[in-house]
Amino acid sequence: MTTQDEPTTQGGTMPLLEHLTELRNRLGDCVLVFVILFIGCLVRPFGAESQNIADIVYLFLQKPLAEILREQGGRMIFTALHEAFFTQIKVAFFTSLFISFPVILLQVWRFVAPGLYKTEKAAFMPFLVATPVLFFMGGAMVYYLVIPLAWDFFLSFQISGGDQALSIEVEPRISEYLSLVMRLIFAFGLSFELPVVILLMAKAGLVTADGLADKRKYAVLSSFVMAAILTPPDVISQVMLAVPIIVLYELSIIATRIMVKQDRYDDDD
Repeated sequence: MTTQDEPTTQGGTMPLLEHLTELRNRLGDCVLVFVILFIGCLVRPFGAESQNIADIVYLFLQKPLAEILREQGGRMIFTALHEAFFTQIKVAFFTSLFISFPVILLQVWRFVAPGLYKTEKAAFMPFLVATPVLFFMGGAMVYYLVIPLAWDFFLSFQISGGDQALSIEVEPRISEYLSLVMRLIFAFGLSFELPVVILLMAKAGLVTADGLADKRKYAVLSSFVMAAILTPPDVISQVMLAVPIIVLYELSIIATRIMVKQDRYDDDD
């Protein structure tokens, strides 16, 4: 019977070849799930005129812009014959990757968990659960808060034509729009993983709460630099990425202090 201080693997140490075989099988499962989801996103179940999952996801992603442009009679364009096709491929790729992300995490857990102690499994599980939750929170913040404000800002530069001036109207390309939206979603999603990264580093003894607090000013500067790189060149989206990163950094310091106190309490017991 496995005790709290013994690894949960059975039968002794697994040979290297068996580890590689197990890793291959886990990676194969991840690829298989991804391929099935990718094909499923492109299939049109009710004929060529019906919508597939990629169409539905793209309509969802362009909804914030469509609600603004619909009042102005705006439209989206593609300038190359293959652009719309490859845009749908990109949507299917990102959608299948997004959906299969929890499956990938599960396979990682099933590969790592047998070699962990029960205490290590209990400590690692909250990080495994928090990873997709924080990523989805970052993506939701982009879609429901950042994108509407950013689109209003960009579209404010349109100019109505007159007797002595031509009108300036936006006609976004579908590929450029998709690239911008997906970059924002992944930038915010990955940035929201900061607490998980910091707490794992603290768990491993690589950082301390006092050390993080002392480097606060560098963290603030790095947040704005990273926001300037990952977001479009407008102040709104940059600030709306930098501020949550700073807040998450401060929360990570608090969580690190609590975690260290809890570990000391458990050691005393």
